[in-house]
Amino acid sequence: MVIPGYIKAVFLSLLIIIIIFVMIMAKPILVPLMVSGYIAMLLTSFCNRLEKFKVPRSLAAFIALLLMTVILGAFVWFVVSQLKNFSDDLKGGLAQKLNDFAINADAFCQRNIAFDLHMEKGFDIPKVMTLISNGENEIGFVITALGTLSNVILLPVFVFFLLIYRDHFAIFVTKVFKKQQNSELLDQMGSIRKVIHSYLTGAGKVMLILGVVNTGVLFALGIKHAIFFGMLAGFLNIIPYLGPGLGATLPFVFALVTKDSLFYPFAIVVSFTLIQFLESAYLTPKITGANVHLNAFITFLGLLIGGAIWGIVGMILIIPTIAILKKLFELSPETEPYAYLFGEEDLRWFRKHSDN
Repeated sequence: MVIPGYIKAVFLSLLIIIIIFVMIMAKPILVPLMVSGYIAMLLTSFCNRLEKFKVPRSLAAFIALLLMTVILGAFVWFVVSQLKNFSDDLKGGLAQKLNDFAINADAFCQRNIAFDLHMEKGFDIPKVMTLISNGENEIGFVITALGTLSNVILLPVFVFFLLIYRDHFAIFVTKVFKKQQNSELLDQMGSIRKVIHSYLTGAGKVMLILGVVNTGVLFALGIKHAIFFGMLAGFLNIIPYLGPGLGATLPFVFALVTKDSLFYPFAIVVSFTLIQFLESAYLTPKITGANVHLNAFITFLGLLIGGAIWGIVGMILIIPTIAILKKLFELSPETEPYAYLFGEEDLRWFRKHSDN
């Protein structure tokens, strides 16, 4: 019995609605699970090397998990220390400068464009100081950014089990797509892991390079907290299209408030724009490559959906997730059209059919 196309479309729409509903309701479990899955992909090659030296799988997973914990601990320490330095500056004259700038901006908008920013008295400095510059809140801010404390605890547990049972999950996928040869499926799954591994490691290298270059530019311009702003801009680059703009906005506003000349904020914008151009034209193609092969529309739409469902974490996770879905759709002829929808435009197809 052949199922009509419109029936398939209805079922697909219902499936998408159910998936989005489950993603919203099961966020406390799914977010650490997906983050753990990508971390496990990064650690799989390291575990494979250890297992080649006859190291038991459970011990190899524990060593990899310990290494990951040390790296993440160093990263959290760096973020906390930079936030502490920034909050100490807020306790000084920076808060008052920011308040004066808000008052002047409000007066300028009312005088020239008849638009009220509702900041006649500036920012609510006591509230800002309570939320941002309280020395006890830096660690809380990091925990909030990473997720709830339960998510932080679940993360290493999920990573450990995913590393131990990675072959078990691979066999499960071969049973789901049982119409194909097991060896071919395993090769394709290995290809998926390599693509995501290359994308994540490449993105990490690009973020690190951008963070160092941005920091150097800010140091050269004499901007305070150059390390904080530069590395933050590099990290935000993981969010396509939106991240680079957000990364440049913070140092731009900071320079606008703290510097007496407009040269500095506009020099930041010009420098960051040139850096971003070099990143998109040279760094990302050379280091990351076109590993995910997603078209710009699907990428942008995915960012909106990921941000609406899971916030900033969703915007970070959505790109590799769509790349995995695209690869999985390619495994079956029935879902291959959706893989094409996610992928880049095939101009050769149009040329071939236009000639005919």
